[in-house]
Amino acid sequence: MAPHEIEDPKSASESTIPRQLLRRKPINSILKVRGTEIVDGDGEPVILKGAGLGGHMNMENFITGFPGHEHEHRAAILEVLGQEKYEFFFDKFLDYFFTASDAKFFAEQGLNCIRIPFNYRHFEDDLNPGVYKPEGFRILDRIIERCAAENLYVVLDLHAVPGGQNQDWHSDSGVHKALFWQFMEFQNRMINFWKEIASHYKGNVHVAGYNPLNEPADPAHTNLQVFYTRVEKAIRSVDPDHILFLDGNTYAMDFTHFKTVLPNTVYAMHDYSMMGFPMCEQYTGTAAQDASLKRSFDRKVEFMRKNGVPIWNGEFGPVYASTSDAEHEKINQGRYSLIQAQLKIYRESRVSWSIWTYKDIGYQGMVYLSPSTAWMKLLKPFLTKKAALGTDFWGRNDSKEIQDIYDPLFAHLRDVVPAEFHKRRYPSPLWGIERHAERVLREMLMGEYLGFEMAELFRGKTFDELDELAASFKLENCVQRSELNEILKKDSELH
Repeated sequence: MAPHEIEDPKSASESTIPRQLLRRKPINSILKVRGTEIVDGDGEPVILKGAGLGGHMNMENFITGFPGHEHEHRAAILEVLGQEKYEFFFDKFLDYFFTASDAKFFAEQGLNCIRIPFNYRHFEDDLNPGVYKPEGFRILDRIIERCAAENLYVVLDLHAVPGGQNQDWHSDSGVHKALFWQFMEFQNRMINFWKEIASHYKGNVHVAGYNPLNEPADPAHTNLQVFYTRVEKAIRSVDPDHILFLDGNTYAMDFTHFKTVLPNTVYAMHDYSMMGFPMCEQYTGTAAQDASLKRSFDRKVEFMRKNGVPIWNGEFGPVYASTSDAEHEKINQGRYSLIQAQLKIYRESRVSWSIWTYKDIGYQGMVYLSPSTAWMKLLKPFLTKKAALGTDFWGRNDSKEIQDIYDPLFAHLRDVVPAEFHKRRYPSPLWGIERHAERVLREMLMGEYLGFEMAELFRGKTFDELDELAASFKLENCVQRSELNEILKKDSELH
């Protein structure tokens, strides 16, 4: 998959819904849970429909193009640029990525909520724990203020914690184990951090609630429950009003070890279907596929239905083929059909949802960078190489050459590692032995090496050139994924 080869259709800044047709009720009260519903201060049900602001305050490799992990990417850029230019570039990037124009565009799609993922590193240094950086809150405040101006809710999502709450790149740990569950120091820091967040946003009506931990993956299944009990008590001690959105274990897909329901809490599942990804069975709308989608959803929400609590689907969505694929139109039509089939399931159960993601370089976003931007021009050869090597897990579609390299290694591991031992390695069977090997060799080791190579593209850049690169992420320099947006807009009009 080569996102940099996407054609340049109409500008994303072109409005799709006349402003005067928007009739959303002004936000003037904090949301709360009532039975199976989320309600406003007047007791009227609210179904949250929106997207995640991925790649912004928690950067991910496939979203903006770097390899590996965010902290490694930033360290490599710092080494090349020096402190002053490094701070200038990332300040501009964080400002341009989500402006008032983005909030306006989002509202014009008829959607009402943005999930804001953030990395703890914006707020706290590992060498200075417990001392909170005001610049982190300034960035978050700026996003919320821009959303508030367009009558939008936000959900605050802690996407990366010290040690990593899961084994994947988006927890920004740099390792293949979720060490957060092994160190009480890490957990205590995040409990205190959430108290700081709750104190800061207490009474803010545009904050729909707090999502304390994205996609936890606790091998013991019990540490997560203890953490949720602790963080709920800590947050309520300073902010008794805001809703909590609690993800299930094993990447928000497993609630089998959840025993109790916490007050004023929405339980959050993630509902990605592999039928929307390369190298998997593709969605064609058969009765069997629709039944499979429904079974998967029903399994994930069994806990919520049994306990009569609201459901929030915090992430879902396929990746889209680029124009480099001869059959990209056919492939993408199947993936738009998949989105529609999933939305139909959510409407039937009155599920709140947040699609992944709002803006990127061409994999999943509602909008994506134009190929004519400075960022895409600079990175084009590098992105081609990175795609050929398949270092990013998300949307990877391996060539025969890559398979010829790794398949013998996988076969060797299957031969020498008894199946009974592999089954002990969590998460299993969600991850096969191949996935564990890829995680370490391709996404971590190869990703780190490629990170140095990408950083060299920034060497010698002037302040003006860095500003132009960051400005590539402005909405006016992006294009729409129009068919996706039309699907989401139509669903936003249904209840």
